[in-house]
Amino acid sequence: MLATVLSSAVLGIDAYIVKVEVDVSDGLPAFSTVGLPDSAIKESKDRVTAAIKNSNFYFPPSRITANLAPADIRKTGSAFDLPIAIGVMAATNQIDFTNLENTMILGELALDGTIRSIQGGLPIAIAAKQHGVENLILPAENAKEAAIVDNLKVFPVKSLSDAVAFLNSAKEIDPEAHTLNADIDPEDTQPYLDLIDVKGQEHVKRAVEVAAAGGHNLIMIGPPGSGKTMIAKRIPSILPKLSTEESLETTKIQSIIGILPSNTPLVTKRPFRSPHHTISDAGLIGGGNVPKPGEVSLSHNGVLFLDELPEFRRNVLEVMRQPLEDGHVTISRAAASLTYPANFMLVAAMNPCPCGFFSDPNRECKCSSNQIQNYVSRISGPLLDRIDIQVEVPAVKYAELSADVTGEPSTIVRKRVETARSVQHQRFDGTSIHANASMESKQIREYCKIESSAQDLLRVAINQLGLSARAYDRILKVSRTIADLDNSPNIEAGHVSEAIQYRSLDRSFWKK
Repeated sequence: MLATVLSSAVLGIDAYIVKVEVDVSDGLPAFSTVGLPDSAIKESKDRVTAAIKNSNFYFPPSRITANLAPADIRKTGSAFDLPIAIGVMAATNQIDFTNLENTMILGELALDGTIRSIQGGLPIAIAAKQHGVENLILPAENAKEAAIVDNLKVFPVKSLSDAVAFLNSAKEIDPEAHTLNADIDPEDTQPYLDLIDVKGQEHVKRAVEVAAAGGHNLIMIGPPGSGKTMIAKRIPSILPKLSTEESLETTKIQSIIGILPSNTPLVTKRPFRSPHHTISDAGLIGGGNVPKPGEVSLSHNGVLFLDELPEFRRNVLEVMRQPLEDGHVTISRAAASLTYPANFMLVAAMNPCPCGFFSDPNRECKCSSNQIQNYVSRISGPLLDRIDIQVEVPAVKYAELSADVTGEPSTIVRKRVETARSVQHQRFDGTSIHANASMESKQIREYCKIESSAQDLLRVAINQLGLSARAYDRILKVSRTIADLDNSPNIEAGHVSEAIQYRSLDRSFWKK
């Protein structure tokens, strides 16, 4: 007898419908799974068999074939355990066929019949709604994230027995409450670190504010202990709050990679990712035999912080050039080509030399000029061109450390950033651009016109620093952001002058 159960699988950051077809026929006892399953799915026969028997249901001593259609796409993971088990029981008349209509089922089975969580609950729920599915049966741990999707009934189950009883109308399970419009305060449980904790470094805080206001990439260079990491960790506290669309995108990525907490239906805080410098290029960009998102995608709509930038392998840094430019990353394999979003703010920190004390007036640098040049040259010119703002972070003086004077809290800085972002949203309304850093040549020509005095200043700076055409465009973008912070419709000489300051490292380190 044949039974068909609707299920789903994730491909990229989206999901697609999978029909689990289970046939139970006469013959020698055997259990085979077809439809390009991976090892985890092939092993499901043992989990399904044990779960059905240990739940006191009948398991037929027959030939069982489970087909995962479409058969030309490779399936991965253990989420097909529950639909295969339901298919076996439906094919042996232990479940009413009519209750399987318009119902999608997913879940991993333990040997005792309990149901474990799966990855990708949110994109699966979105796919279910798009295909007109009315009911979704999921592990209880995934129900909250799936319930974000409206007009879809999400039923949480904890065991195979619960799922069978529900499908046979022997047990009522209340659908999970819709959570998208719930009042979720992103700062309720884990408040951001605050900029008010940073003593001194006012010019660095200003650079960070400009970077946050325009979505610009930022690099900080200074000796150990000057506060680079401390400042970087506080950047999310001044970024605008996530929109609903951004929250859904971020939640989908964390869901498919399996790092979304079960009690967090929706990501409401901007991601902050800080991978170790030993990371591989696949770990940073994404990849593997079955492609998965990397750190650039996990930091989508947030901050990717690379501490000790020169310590990263050069090939790892160079693969970031494309996602920094395009806002997405495409991973091509023989079986498929997947595109993941990667619209993040890059924040990097590094020492000026191997010992860290070059240009520090209080400590002597013991590095030779060749050592310094070799150290900083680990960062290629093309990658540096894609970093809009470069700022030196000197050691903090004792007077600043011991002073009772505190700087502005993050809430005040965030208000200015949000005001500047609102100006940019109005400017780019109707386009895919959300911040000045994403402007292309057409928008730069239209929105970054500067006065004649500022034009002369920029010409002298370009000639003296020997900057590239890309660096020229980025100076204009940063100038536009500074003008937005000043609520100025025009880019004035002072705005350009400040923007040029943020390219000074081209001269002091990379242009020797």
